[in-house]
Amino acid sequence: MSQPASPIGVFVTPVTPLQQNCTTVWCTATNKAAVIDPGGSVDAVLGEVARRGLTLDQIWITHGHLDHAGGAAEMQEKTGVQITGPQKADQFWIDRIVESGRMYGLPDARPFTPDRWLEDGDRVSLGETTWEVRHCPGHTPGHVIFFNRAARFAQVGDVLFKGSVGRTDFPMSDPPALIRAVVEKLWPLGEDVTFVPGHGPISTFGEERRTNPFVSDAALRSAPIQREPVGPA
Repeated sequence: MSQPASPIGVFVTPVTPLQQNCTTVWCTATNKAAVIDPGGSVDAVLGEVARRGLTLDQIWITHGHLDHAGGAAEMQEKTGVQITGPQKADQFWIDRIVESGRMYGLPDARPFTPDRWLEDGDRVSLGETTWEVRHCPGHTPGHVIFFNRAARFAQVGDVLFKGSVGRTDFPMSDPPALIRAVVEKLWPLGEDVTFVPGHGPISTFGEERRTNPFVSDAALRSAPIQREPVGPA
């Protein structure tokens, strides 16, 4: 018995010296695409979108850190599409993109004003697909994730990684809030959900719930909501 075709397609382009997973998703029925977290390498990402015969329709931002959002202004200028996200508490980080760019050797990174801020429970549409938004603060105060229920797929930015979680040693980070976001916002979506993190390899919520040393069920039983994680930027 053949599996039904997925309603979405996905490709990942590592960008910036921090190797951030800039993720392009698209509706397979319409070929309308959204680029999630264009931190850099804008021309390369747009070239791959075109090579695949896709039409860029939107830019989505999980949070305001340089490596995730530093290329959004350039991509919008070159395409005219709208920027959606993150949650408005990350204006603090968007305003610091130029300063962060100087620190990390990315002088072309620029701040922007989203066309739409997102809140927990919002939905965004892409072609014939619908994506659910979850506000997951902790790594940054305005961090959001994007979840496609039909495809059992999420892009979670720097909330969760394979074997780790997002750093919480930045200004306005909140270690307990990050752990609560994983447990209360991600785990209920289902263990079968495959996710692309902001850095590193893909995984599933089930695998991380079993094995992740910061947020597995066993880890939280032994040290509930108190551990301070150190992961990728």
